[in-house]
Amino acid sequence: MSSKLVFLPGDGVGPEVADAARRVLDAVVNKFGFDVSIETFSFGGAAIDSHGIPFPDETKGACLSADAIFLGAVGGPKWDNASVRPEVGLLEMRKALDVYANLRPITIFDGMTSLSPLKPELAEGVDILIVRELTGGLYFGDRLEGNDTALDKCEYSRAEVERVARIAFESARQRKGKVTSVDKANVLATSRLWRNAVNELHQNEYKDVHLEHMLVDAMAMKLIQCPSAYDVVLTENLFGDILSDEASVLSGSIGLAPSASLGEGTRGLYEPIHGSAPDIAGQGKANPVGAILSIAMLLRHSLAQSEAAQAIEQAVQQSIKSGHGTADIKGSDSTRQFTDRIVGLLPG
Repeated sequence: MSSKLVFLPGDGVGPEVADAARRVLDAVVNKFGFDVSIETFSFGGAAIDSHGIPFPDETKGACLSADAIFLGAVGGPKWDNASVRPEVGLLEMRKALDVYANLRPITIFDGMTSLSPLKPELAEGVDILIVRELTGGLYFGDRLEGNDTALDKCEYSRAEVERVARIAFESARQRKGKVTSVDKANVLATSRLWRNAVNELHQNEYKDVHLEHMLVDAMAMKLIQCPSAYDVVLTENLFGDILSDEASVLSGSIGLAPSASLGEGTRGLYEPIHGSAPDIAGQGKANPVGAILSIAMLLRHSLAQSEAAQAIEQAVQQSIKSGHGTADIKGSDSTRQFTDRIVGLLPG
């Protein structure tokens, strides 16, 4: 039975990294012998140009009927003054798909500590999974915009906290068995609800997992001071957005970091966490690894093709370890050349 995938190349460097992801996907499909059908649709700024809105109905319908969705990148200064910004489409899509948990792995592979801005002894052994709540909080609350006063409402329910915390605890059971829940419970009412809900879920269902709590400002510091001390980091939408971007540079470049946005069932939204980088779009400078590793996450979580996912991850690691890459990781390859190397290292 063929799995249905939707590709949304998006904006800026999005089409370039989406092409790289597609080439790697095609290679492992041929090698491992499973079937996929792929359709491409407009999204983000590109959809504003073609349809007047960032998330057209035809794109929405395709996403809702797909087994998985890949997104290249979204946004750019071209649409800063548009009546509807491209990022609004991203929020609409997350809500429509009900993908409430964003998983962002931050891994420094063996032999790659030299790429990190941290001292080698701090970078060694970093393997963090950030689990970010994705459909609540400030980004989805009521808002008021005015010249003199503005309001963004942050709101969480116990059910919203429990469902994303459950994913964090289940993930920790498959890893090192530790969850660090990040909040601002000394100041915010939503954080006190968050902490209470996480504690009760832990007590009732996950006593085998070690749980600790940390305030977000302290966590921002500790991610730099001792990143290898963390396993699964659980947090709300805004804090997760900031902390995951901070953590992404531990490996040497935000271009290396993939992500998966998941809800109930196996359908997911997969994307590199970097932006559209319009300043280098079309120049062959974009690092394709975040997109390629997002395909590995898609294969593992949505298509149950863990062997193919592992093959991709090993090819990426081997290519970087041998000294190849784009300029952001001190290499001299173009986007396509780097992708060629990774494809060439896949089992034939």
